[in-house]
Amino acid sequence: MTPQEVVERALALPGADDRVVIVDEDTTANLRFAGNTLTTNGVARGSRLTVVSIAGSGTGVVSRAGVTPDQIADVVAAADRAARDAQPSEDARPLVAGEAAADWDRPAEETSIAVFRDLAPALGEAFATAEAGGRRLYGFAEHLVNSVFVGTSTGLRRRHDQPTGRLELNAKSPDMTRSAWVGAATRDFTDVDVAALDATLAQRLEWAKRRVDLAPGRYETLLPPGAVADLMIYLYWSAGARDAFDGRTVFAKPGGGTRVGEELAKLPIDLYSDPGRAGVECGGFTVAHASSRESSVFDNGFTLGPTKWIADGRLANLIQTRHSAEVTGLAETPAIDNLIMEGPAGGKSLEEMIAATERGLLLTCLWYIREVDPQTLLLTGLTRDGVYLVENGEVTAEVNNFRFNESPVDLLGRVTEVGAASQTLPREWNDYFTRTIMPPLRVPDFNMSTVSQAN
Repeated sequence: MTPQEVVERALALPGADDRVVIVDEDTTANLRFAGNTLTTNGVARGSRLTVVSIAGSGTGVVSRAGVTPDQIADVVAAADRAARDAQPSEDARPLVAGEAAADWDRPAEETSIAVFRDLAPALGEAFATAEAGGRRLYGFAEHLVNSVFVGTSTGLRRRHDQPTGRLELNAKSPDMTRSAWVGAATRDFTDVDVAALDATLAQRLEWAKRRVDLAPGRYETLLPPGAVADLMIYLYWSAGARDAFDGRTVFAKPGGGTRVGEELAKLPIDLYSDPGRAGVECGGFTVAHASSRESSVFDNGFTLGPTKWIADGRLANLIQTRHSAEVTGLAETPAIDNLIMEGPAGGKSLEEMIAATERGLLLTCLWYIREVDPQTLLLTGLTRDGVYLVENGEVTAEVNNFRFNESPVDLLGRVTEVGAASQTLPREWNDYFTRTIMPPLRVPDFNMSTVSQAN
């Protein structure tokens, strides 16, 4: 059966008052390499059926993988039973009304190993260059295409095909004492310049030939776009309106309510999501497989548009369901699957920011980020694969790794320079969130709390 046929069959079965049916079709292709040699490749396929049944004020959700046509009724019956046995749903709202989208009947898209037709030869050339230069390359490339189909008993039929690609490259010196990492996010790998990425790795390993040990402390620090993405993604994930309204997070206003409208950054920084932004396009409607404090199954099919989270340095919106928007009195602004940060026009490149630095640190990426205090959004984590000393506009040495303690919210108020934004791949969170456009940032006093012994 096609995904559309599965949706229609599940909706047509008797039992519940209303239903939402979601079908996810996934295909994944990957390449892996180590020591300048391709090691494995493969393609995987998966499907999942999610049925949301509504009976009176109760809601039941059942999600199963690999459902065959003769098992659809079993999944629907299980969701119906769960709905009848459930307590009233706090987030219950009328389902989003609609009709069939123009592309509803189009087949699900998929990927294959052919997506790497240009990447694989480019990797082969990079392996040869690295071998000649005394470097070993490790890493992987992955391409996922998710086709999601959402149908409801109110007549709504919407679908979206989401390609997601990422490439991670790690270079090591032959004695394994020096290491550097770069990554790239892409929709189809046609825009990935492997030679340029390898050249960046070669430069960083060259910088690391000289080593300087530094004590913990606060240092002027240049954060590259990928590291900024990791911090801003955590801020975004922590921006639920209901938690803020209930006083649980850094976005709670003392005495009650939220901090929407307050200044967070002295510079005119914008942090926003836009489903149509070129290069990081994502689904234009809500897909909720389960309800939580930041999502609601009743909002499936809700149309998404450009949404400012921070506008000109001020907190503009928090992540809302239709239910939480009624509770907080704020706009309906559901989560969107991309994140963009920009500062004033004319921002410098990271290289230009290095050239303008008298003395400071240049990070490569952050790792093992964990929350310490939700009331301030204090995070801790480690630096990894290269922290470099910048002196008089040039990188002069690699320094030891650090553990850092920073709040991305507090950090926004201390940023002194925002560079030119570009599409980037976060290091820590790229298993979950890849569609980001971020600038490099200059922070005058980034807190390197302790020295890390990690190499």
